[in-house]
Amino acid sequence: MMDKNYGLPEYSANDKDIQHIFHSTKVIAMVGLSRHHEADSYRVAAYLQERGFRIIPIEPKANEILGEKSYASLLEVPEKIDVVNIFRKPEEVSEIVDSAITIGAKTVWMQERIVHGVAAAKAHEAGLQVVMDKCMMKEHKRYKIDTSL
Repeated sequence: MMDKNYGLPEYSANDKDIQHIFHSTKVIAMVGLSRHHEADSYRVAAYLQERGFRIIPIEPKANEILGEKSYASLLEVPEKIDVVNIFRKPEEVSEIVDSAITIGAKTVWMQERIVHGVAAAKAHEAGLQVVMDKCMMKEHKRYKIDTSL
């Protein structure tokens, strides 16, 4: 399979990196996860949850989403997070990346149409994997990775 980063920085995850992320991930914090079933973030989270990933909603306006307790910020989550999946506007990404670094996440994943080079470079320098402008659900489907329980 051809590796394409579409002009993204060289440290942005390539095909092999993305496959490794899926195989090594158990817990995904979804920042900006909507409680509305028709929202992209909800559909992506539901898909990933159905495939065996533990989803932790980060949405201050909700108490629970997809049967999981929702938190106002990453810093409030009392357990280890592997991937911080970002469904927020690019101008909010830098603060989220700072929190991801603070909690010791392994990966920062910015969904489609979300690119923030400065925040990505900061995450990379702190040792995190970086994925930008890719949908986690589409990538999971593309690789046909079996992560179901």
